[in-house]
Amino acid sequence: MTRPHARTAAIISFLIFAAATLAVAAEKPAPTVEKAAAAATKTEPHPGLLDPSLAAERAPDAFRVKLETTKGDVVIEVNRAWAPNGADRFFNLVKIGYYDGAEFYRVISGFMAQVGFASDPAVSAAWARAPIPDDPVTQSNTRGMVTFAQPAQPNARTAQFFINYGDNSYLKQHGAFAPFGKVVSGMEVVDALYAGYGEGAPSGRGPSQSRIAREGNAYLEANFPKLDAIKRATILDVTNAGTDR
Repeated sequence: MTRPHARTAAIISFLIFAAATLAVAAEKPAPTVEKAAAAATKTEPHPGLLDPSLAAERAPDAFRVKLETTKGDVVIEVNRAWAPNGADRFFNLVKIGYYDGAEFYRVISGFMAQVGFASDPAVSAAWARAPIPDDPVTQSNTRGMVTFAQPAQPNARTAQFFINYGDNSYLKQHGAFAPFGKVVSGMEVVDALYAGYGEGAPSGRGPSQSRIAREGNAYLEANFPKLDAIKRATILDVTNAGTDR
């Protein structure tokens, strides 16, 4: 079990990395259409990938998302009542194909698995300039819960989300880490995601978030080839959500 001081150190690193990511992404020039689609998507890229104002629908009250990863499938059930802003953002990002090709660049055993940079840095930059308001924390960050990363400043969540490996309920003491969904199938797949690189630079030997923001998957594939990724994310039939409660 993670000791309190180790947990605190991990949270501090988490906040520092998130703030650095926002700063780097905000400095990027206006994106171009080139390579806007995620790596796994073969159809015409959704215009919302480069213009977040075109992907701002209200999410259903409950829906499920399937993540087809390099280790297998994961199904996440989203409950909008838990965190409306987070649920709406996740719904829209999945719908436009934002997460297709995104790599799990920060996987820390016993803590969480994080993903959220688009394969194309131009797309990540566009969404880094479109933060959402904080949600009240109504659920705990326990095993299998899915939550958007919370930068140090308020109302700054964008596209980064993580899946909790253990009981991280202490996160509520460090910001508005509001779960919006939970893994209902495939948690063993999440457990199997490659965690060998550990914490990101500069605290560890894993990927630098600032470099991912600038260079996208090209940086990750060249320097961290063992990372697992989301091949495709899709919204499942919303009528199936909530049936196992």
